[in-house]
Amino acid sequence: MRMLRSALLVSVALLPGVGHAQQQVTLDEISVVATTPVGAGTASPPATPANGPALPLPSPAEPRLRGGAQPLYKIPSTVESVTAADLETDRATGNVVTTLARRTPGLNISDAQGNSNRVDINYRGFTASPVQGVPQGLAVYQNGVRINEAFGDIVQFDLIPPSAIQRIDVVTGNPVFGLNALGGAINVQMKNGFTWQGTEVTALGGSDGRIAGGLQHGQISGPFSFYFNGDGLNDRGWRYESPSTIGRIYTDLGYRAQDSEFHVIGAFARTFFGAASAAPVDFTHVDPRAIFTFPQTTTTQMGTLQVTGRVDLSPTWDLSGNAYFRRFSNSYVDGNDGNFEECGPDSTTPGALCFERDGFADTIAQDQFRIRGRNGQLIPYRDGVPYGTIDITRTEAAGYGGSLQAANRDRLFGLTNSFVIGGSIDVADYAFKSSSALAVINPNLLVTTNPGNSFYGAVPGLGTDFLRTEGALGIAPSSVIGSNLYMGLYATDTLDLTDSLALTAGARLNFARVTTRDLTGFSPDVNGTHYFTKINPIAGLTYRFLPELSLFGSYSESNRAPTPLELACANPERPCLLPNSLVADPPLKQVTARTYEAGIRGAVAGVYDGALTYKLSAFRTDLSDDIIQLATPGNAARGYYVNVPATRRQGIEVGAEYSRGDLSLYANYALIDATFQFSGTLSSPNNPLAGEDGAIAVRPGNKVPLIPDHQFKVGFDYLLLPGWKVGLNLQAYSSAYYRGDESNLNRKLPSYYVLGLNTSYRVNDSLELFGLVTNLTNNRYATFGTFVEGGLVANRYPINDPRTTTLAQPLSVYGGLRYTFNAPPPAPPVEPLVRKN
Repeated sequence: MRMLRSALLVSVALLPGVGHAQQQVTLDEISVVATTPVGAGTASPPATPANGPALPLPSPAEPRLRGGAQPLYKIPSTVESVTAADLETDRATGNVVTTLARRTPGLNISDAQGNSNRVDINYRGFTASPVQGVPQGLAVYQNGVRINEAFGDIVQFDLIPPSAIQRIDVVTGNPVFGLNALGGAINVQMKNGFTWQGTEVTALGGSDGRIAGGLQHGQISGPFSFYFNGDGLNDRGWRYESPSTIGRIYTDLGYRAQDSEFHVIGAFARTFFGAASAAPVDFTHVDPRAIFTFPQTTTTQMGTLQVTGRVDLSPTWDLSGNAYFRRFSNSYVDGNDGNFEECGPDSTTPGALCFERDGFADTIAQDQFRIRGRNGQLIPYRDGVPYGTIDITRTEAAGYGGSLQAANRDRLFGLTNSFVIGGSIDVADYAFKSSSALAVINPNLLVTTNPGNSFYGAVPGLGTDFLRTEGALGIAPSSVIGSNLYMGLYATDTLDLTDSLALTAGARLNFARVTTRDLTGFSPDVNGTHYFTKINPIAGLTYRFLPELSLFGSYSESNRAPTPLELACANPERPCLLPNSLVADPPLKQVTARTYEAGIRGAVAGVYDGALTYKLSAFRTDLSDDIIQLATPGNAARGYYVNVPATRRQGIEVGAEYSRGDLSLYANYALIDATFQFSGTLSSPNNPLAGEDGAIAVRPGNKVPLIPDHQFKVGFDYLLLPGWKVGLNLQAYSSAYYRGDESNLNRKLPSYYVLGLNTSYRVNDSLELFGLVTNLTNNRYATFGTFVEGGLVANRYPINDPRTTTLAQPLSVYGGLRYTFNAPPPAPPVEPLVRKN
């Protein structure tokens, strides 16, 4: 962080030297969308001057299409887009997820961490999460590089500076995006010096001691361009023991010739977050800021170097590609309930400390659950001691790879045709370690250990000292190394059968090799190499009845391979302290998704002097061998992964947007029906309606937890007075089941709505003031809930209600300023531009 702060200070100090920079250039929503990750950003869109309306497209009306880019009306599936202008509204939140949740139909967030910077994204019932251990169903790309991290496919949007983003596209039904694109892909395209010029400084502050600032600078010098973005954020959090510290740097050096373009990109980020879990409702009823046991801190560092390029080989052929190196590290310190008991009379050492054996086979002798502390000695059980553990995990991954793609737009049989062929390779080496220390839970719920007292067990990370059971069951250190090799080959073709009818067809071959090796000797069955292969097809049609109305429909397949974490933790007899430990187990099957989708969309000009765009779609995704995470009977903190025969996500989405010179507004609705499609039993030990063995019954049609059926979103921005803009947005969600209630027998998380207010005032051509209010009505609601074992915590706090939730952030107010150097006056008004649909 010192390095990041120094970089920002140096950058600010250099501002007088760049005061001659041009005014920033932002981009209007364009009529083409990248249909492959490599092709993102290859089309040259029209620009808009800052704070000015869109400029008319030059002649010809459409920019030259390159790579996999297609006009929106030729894409046979849903595309949702968020632009840089949309992201500016939520700039005070410091993350992009807020904007995605506010604008995108069918997308909701689930906050299991109690921090708005680390939330799960659920799109159409599929998840992209920063939490190790959550099954991931969305592929995420940044500048054409897959950023699902190597070990658990997690996605950390907090590592991306929001103000450096040019646009985000959420694309469904396209297997070209490779592994994890079960529910779709999120394609993030960053700014560069050719698409953004100027110098801008932002500073803000607000609730919970938040202080944040950022600097971005872009310029063109002959055929070269340069772009820099650096930002930082610090606050104490709205819950107890929940600070956030974020620092991010992003740079881009570009070169452009008449027939080629190249970029060298570098990025670095470091984040630190505290208090990352749900709290019992018995606690939050007393104090909404309450947390459970702590410490719970997460520290992440990321560095990446990337080269991208495009060359026009001929008027109809172009070649594009990228290569990258990415390094990622994550450490997690977690204070937990210990789940210990006194060894019983069937043990050879009654009175010793044993790990709770609930959920394990009765044939395992209790001596296998005796706790071994420092130097391997047994630890005596002491009645009345509130035992706990401090668990530490560390993940290190280094990945590299690249993609290469050729695109051709020669006519075929006299018909307009677009053909793309490409391939990708991603290689990553990873190391994962976890260890535990015996500790006590203090009256303030702080979990502490004592290195000077051998009965407290070992301190994690100090040589070979660790805490474990005699049989390495339940509690045992882990040290695993391994590697991933993901390769893909794809080809797609879009043929205009008529001026109105376009056919798209293609396929992608996915190959995955996952290798793991245990270094502790406790889990030799972790050693192994697993292979997964699948060909995923896509076929679709679009028909353009009128410039204002298009019809689309498609069928596609996609898959995801089990992650190393899931492969190493799929046996209920050897559960993992999720996301902390790895143990041996049988392998899992890969997940297969089959998606059907159809809809209409269009744009209408001249509606009350503005432009109206609309869309309506229906979809169904059937999954085979879906992977879910289950808790272990008797110990919900530890869990494992299983394949279930079938699940389904289906629904409808409808939305409309209207824009005029002084007004923009949107409204959308989504019905998401996410269900299990099999009969069986699952483990959910803390579910109050579970059987004696901790099992619950699941039937076809039972809802997938945490996915609300109904989502409604509406918002507007209005130029109230010259220079003064005011906006209001509303999100409303229906109820959803708690995680662990796959049987759908308990009460739900209540439905809720949240209201947000934003405003900005342009003092002059250079200075803009802005404000943001989140949760304007100060609603008390939860987006995440699960169950916990009842009883006394720290021998003084009773848990009578097994429900735990993470309450949403209360009313928060932020304000700041943005200063642009030597800004020219805004451009004069022009007629509204209608996006070509």
